[in-house]
Amino acid sequence: MIVRIMGEGQIDLSEADMELLNDVDRTLEQAIESGSEETFRAALRDLLTKVREHGKALPLDSLEPSQFILPHEDATMEEVRAMLGDEGLIPDVS
Repeated sequence: MIVRIMGEGQIDLSEADMELLNDVDRTLEQAIESGSEETFRAALRDLLTKVREHGKALPLDSLEPSQFILPHEDATMEEVRAMLGDEGLIPDVS
């Protein structure tokens, strides 16, 4: 699956990676629902770090269709809330 991190580029993730990321995505959603800025910041940072660590960055000039888009690390809680879908930021692949 190809994901885009806003302002950074695209990353290729396997389905196994996606399953790993769903737990972090749920934590991020819960932080937004509770309004906890500290938990939100930690969860967003953790999510993006895991995507970068487990995925393979595509060349910057690559224009593959992205299955979903993740916010940049400095995104506000309101910006991320606007991006959330029914399944959070990361669709459940199971």
